[in-house]
Amino acid sequence: LLIAGLSSCGTTKTETYQADFEKKQSIATVSNYDGKKIPIQILSIGITDNVYAMYPVLKEKNVGMGVTNLALDYLEGTDRFEFTEDKEEIKLKMVKQFQASKKGFTENKLDGKGKIKLAKYFVYVEVYDFSVDEQETFIAGKKTLEVTTRLGLQIRFADAESGEIKVGSGMGEATQYGQSFLKSLDMKFAQSTIGISTRKALETGCSRVITKM
Repeated sequence: LLIAGLSSCGTTKTETYQADFEKKQSIATVSNYDGKKIPIQILSIGITDNVYAMYPVLKEKNVGMGVTNLALDYLEGTDRFEFTEDKEEIKLKMVKQFQASKKGFTENKLDGKGKIKLAKYFVYVEVYDFSVDEQETFIAGKKTLEVTTRLGLQIRFADAESGEIKVGSGMGEATQYGQSFLKSLDMKFAQSTIGISTRKALETGCSRVITKM
């Protein structure tokens, strides 16, 4: 009975292999730049309502939240880019302020340098992979659960004149562990794993696309 009991408490293991574009690449490899900066405009993450409808789990887990802001932080840290505003309401405020200055309605004046700068590239992010894998073991009354979240992001630079696209992809992975003794283990999905995997994927994707440029 003991032998039979021990043999029934088997373990499962899944091995994963990373492609070159999934292996982490530090943003430091493309930092400390002192050349001419390129004007870019960062657009919203490429997850549409249709995609959310097809894969509700993406919306449930807030996949995509804050990705655009994180991408801006990583790209700004490379000292290679100038950022133009993409929000129409902000652009309209800039135009109205300049018009008011020309008419003499303001205390300080804005000269022609206040013109809106056009972007050389439009930058956006798309999700190409998302999964949550669970593996559990149960030995001698002790249950161990591992929940691994994997998120693949692709950063795209679209040339504003030619439409040519340069891309860089990255995969982020984060694992949450839980244990319990002689009772069931109900480990809820950890939102922090989304944040960790997002940052890892973005860092690799941003550094790779800049390397190509």
